[in-house]
Amino acid sequence: MTESFRALLEGNREHADAAADRFDDVQHEQHPDTVSVCCSDSRVLQDDLWGNHEPGRVFTVGNIGNRVVQRTDEGDAVVSGDVLYPLAYTGTRTAVVVGHTGCGAVTATYDAVRAERDDAPAHEDAPEPMPASAHPPGVERCIDLLRRDVAPGVDELPRGLDHADAVNHLVEYNVDRQVDVIRDSEDVPADASVFGVVYDFQDVYGGSRGEVHVVNVDGERDPDAVRDANPEVAERVTRRFEY
Repeated sequence: MTESFRALLEGNREHADAAADRFDDVQHEQHPDTVSVCCSDSRVLQDDLWGNHEPGRVFTVGNIGNRVVQRTDEGDAVVSGDVLYPLAYTGTRTAVVVGHTGCGAVTATYDAVRAERDDAPAHEDAPEPMPASAHPPGVERCIDLLRRDVAPGVDELPRGLDHADAVNHLVEYNVDRQVDVIRDSEDVPADASVFGVVYDFQDVYGGSRGEVHVVNVDGERDPDAVRDANPEVAERVTRRFEY
């Protein structure tokens, strides 16, 4: 048994001791207020970033690239079942797409686009871009799912960005596209609210590391419009990529 797994078991013992009486009301059913779709990056502490320690409050979905999309056999984009389940079956009416600065999945997708296009941006500070096919098949599949949403954003990038800044612009663009997929789905209840945020641990947005910055509210991307409509959280609304 590895030391890392033993450490996980020790951490679980602390969790179980603290949470023993928190399951009484949710032991047999769940009605979470929110479904949160996060990147599975180890630096994104998915429940902790919301200050959530209560079972039954947040239905948490994690994958690389915080994707809400899956493709049918016919190639149609649909909201993936793990995101759709609480919206369709447990009464959840708030969905949050959580991107993060320095996202490896967005980076790999951007570099795959750069590898395939002669007119794609070049960056002196970046290694030679890898095509999607250079990755293991499972990772390639994830890149392919992201590429359809992220690739159009490459043409929208401002000129002169370094590689890291281009990636962080596309992190916002990817969040916007995932929000669109949820909002446009006929399977999602019409009264559901959808929010897009970016979790920053790289000092990109200012403020505190680990802070969530609101970039999209029900498809509205204009920061001033979002602030005007939501003055109580105006200081949390920040965007870097306006297109």
